[in-house]
Amino acid sequence: MIENKEQVVSVYAEANPNPESMKFVMNVQLLPDGQSVDYPNLESALESPLAQELFNFDYVSRVFIASNFVTVTKSSDIEWVKLIPELRTFLKSYIEAGGPAFNEGFTVNKPEEATATDGEASAEDAAISRKVIDLLENYVRPAVEQDGGNITFKSYHDGVVTVFLQGSCSGCPSATVTLKSGIENLLKRMVPEVREVVADGITV
Repeated sequence: MIENKEQVVSVYAEANPNPESMKFVMNVQLLPDGQSVDYPNLESALESPLAQELFNFDYVSRVFIASNFVTVTKSSDIEWVKLIPELRTFLKSYIEAGGPAFNEGFTVNKPEEATATDGEASAEDAAISRKVIDLLENYVRPAVEQDGGNITFKSYHDGVVTVFLQGSCSGCPSATVTLKSGIENLLKRMVPEVREVVADGITV
């Protein structure tokens, strides 16, 4: 997507609340601001040569790519202090050599494109959904992205907001606490119709 040839690339590792994930921040842009993609396995990463290369490391179990960082989740007991140098060197070399993050023509679906509740949403539910999406995008998502993850709206029905957690948030031990004590409280306060917030893929 974005050409990085002949550019000196710096990569540094940044820990996040999920002990099994590490955020690798770069001085290049991989995706436009506010966009991200989450690959839970090699089979899902067909459009990303960079993610496919990362999955070649046998300890990599998940790859999340955002504007200027890649979050890698490991499935090994090996400590990050031993893995970081290898991954940092690979990312730096790959990007400096002009390796593509994504196949040509690849685009990311915006969250707003996947906001239908159930096909029979009332006008009221649609209006509430819009309020929730705005709050998630403007207040919640930037904070979650700082931790190497992402949150997107899935649906709203009968007072229950369902979201997707991606990147470092997926499988994070503290994700449930953050979801309930932080995100749910915010949405309840700002949108009185919201009774509960649940996430796909984690047990609350």
